[in-house]
Amino acid sequence: MRYFLCLSYDGGAFCGWQIQPSSPSVQACLEETLSRLLNRPVSVTGAGRTDTGVHAAGYIAHFDWDGPLPFDVSDFTYKLNAMLPREVVVHSVTPVAEDLHARFSARRREYTYFIHRRKDPFLRSYSWLCSYPALDFDAMNEACRHILGTHDFSCFEKTGGDNKTSICTVFDAFWKPYEPTHLQLMDCHSSLSPCHSSLSPCHSSVSSCHSERSEESYWYFRIAADRFLRNMVRATVGSLIEVGRGKRRPEWIAELIGSGTRSDAGESVPGHALFLSKVDYF
Repeated sequence: MRYFLCLSYDGGAFCGWQIQPSSPSVQACLEETLSRLLNRPVSVTGAGRTDTGVHAAGYIAHFDWDGPLPFDVSDFTYKLNAMLPREVVVHSVTPVAEDLHARFSARRREYTYFIHRRKDPFLRSYSWLCSYPALDFDAMNEACRHILGTHDFSCFEKTGGDNKTSICTVFDAFWKPYEPTHLQLMDCHSSLSPCHSSLSPCHSSVSSCHSERSEESYWYFRIAADRFLRNMVRATVGSLIEVGRGKRRPEWIAELIGSGTRSDAGESVPGHALFLSKVDYF
């Protein structure tokens, strides 16, 4: 019987999803834990690779087991989480059809990349401080239109990959501002905010606190496709940043995809701000 695992992990502790000879990986961690719990070797197949430091929320993996599990699903999930390190959590264990494959049956994958435009100590592990003087997000979203559709994305692919084709179909790509949870909970207009305290050094700067937030300092980039190449999302974000800085026109992205190479594209952005955020099968 085949079982799907839905899990999330903090990639900062791992060299990525895939097993590596001398570095800790999510796949190895999961296989070792399942093997101890089930008292025999278990092989796990994931929805795809993630690079070193890249996180996942709602990642899908599968394993095969002869017959029913030795515990009911809720107990099995509980025991599995008790044994896994704190960087990994399994949300659910679900029996599926034996021909459903975590990698090859996936129809759509989604990645989200987070950036912040001003220093924020609470996001440094999961968002990239992109402090260039100015970024034109309208131009970056215009450039995103050239990513949509079916193209050869080898210009965004890290060299040395073993994939048979560099053709992918991108369904969606856009930049959007957001407000982090910690700012929502500690709103500068709240009566509980330190900005309103007579003992606070910023008691007279409530308006400046508001203006900083209204400048939309927090953004995410979301891209969804049928498949992704190695390093594709990070290279895409780096190239879009070039457009936002005014170094390139939005149309440059189309030219790059049409005839460019990896050396022509922008630099890859850091991996710690990237999340595989969704995998769809139907």
